[in-house]
Amino acid sequence: MRSSLSRTALPAALLLSLGLAACGASNEDTGTTDDSSTSSSEALSGELSGAGASSQKAAMDAWIAGYSAAQPDVTVNYDPAGSGAGREQFLSGAVDFAGSDAYLDEEELTQAEETCPGGNAIDIPVYVSPIAVIYNLPEVADLQLSAPTVAKIFSGAITTWDAAEIAADNPGKTLPATAINPVHRADDSGTTTNFTDYLSKAGEGAWTAEPDGEWPLPGGEAAQGTSGVVSAVTAGAGSIGYADLSQAGDLGVASLKVGDAYVAPTAESAAAVVDASPEAEGRPEGDIAVDIDRTTTAAGAYPVVLVSYHVACTKYEDATQAELVKSFLSYVVSEEGQQAAADAAGSAPLSSTLTEEATAAIESIS
Repeated sequence: MRSSLSRTALPAALLLSLGLAACGASNEDTGTTDDSSTSSSEALSGELSGAGASSQKAAMDAWIAGYSAAQPDVTVNYDPAGSGAGREQFLSGAVDFAGSDAYLDEEELTQAEETCPGGNAIDIPVYVSPIAVIYNLPEVADLQLSAPTVAKIFSGAITTWDAAEIAADNPGKTLPATAINPVHRADDSGTTTNFTDYLSKAGEGAWTAEPDGEWPLPGGEAAQGTSGVVSAVTAGAGSIGYADLSQAGDLGVASLKVGDAYVAPTAESAAAVVDASPEAEGRPEGDIAVDIDRTTTAAGAYPVVLVSYHVACTKYEDATQAELVKSFLSYVVSEEGQQAAADAAGSAPLSSTLTEEATAAIESIS
């Protein structure tokens, strides 16, 4: 995956401050937090800055609100600028951690050796959620699509909703002749990486481009961030896009073909495919990168899922910042933190195995 964004300092105007996030999450039931959810019962103070995946926004609001109950003197800022921007800001040293819907590639891992002197960067899974194929076609409920059909829609090979391929996936449904407007992310996005990975691996040759965080083909409508894609699909009859399920709102959500069945995106179906997928090989010690099995035929598994990460250093030059990162991430992967994200964003809590691995990796931060 490549990134063309320039390295810039974290835009203060875009930060989600602790106080604002706490207010925004005041209607969410995130439970009562105690100090056992952090890496230490010791009261901490300071400021922690992160940037990255917009897909994590709802979960991040809940995490910040929950963490503030245990550590009220710590201010956590998060800029949902997108995965690519977050990784660049982290690698340039502008933020303490990044949120990313794709784990660091080899080039980024090498660059991180300068960012994390005496250590390395690690990817910690914190958020598991389906990527929904969202559509604006009120007259068609319960839309079903196979991977090759999705690939042809987003490549421009299928241009109307009454196409034979869509009809074959939806027997008995009346489909309009409405033109299809496929919407994709304009920014470097981990969500796009995961979506194009699915199209590439499960599309049976209908998708010819390599998986990439930047949309690889011409055509279609480009929109900035998850919210931009949702807004564009909402505004355009006949539009279709992809976004974190938590952001789908009232739009239609397609079920995708897995084996001989069509599976809807849910927290349970996302967890099922993650549990059936291997971890990536050749990664640094403490790094937990999951390679999702996009071609699974496991019953009830939904293959277009993102495992979103928090990217951190194993060593920080400032001991106080190291402790803050360690404390916040420990809350995020805790049972309470994962439940807060599930309540706020509909994500799938980490499995017990992933939780144990993530906790051990976080404990190595110094």
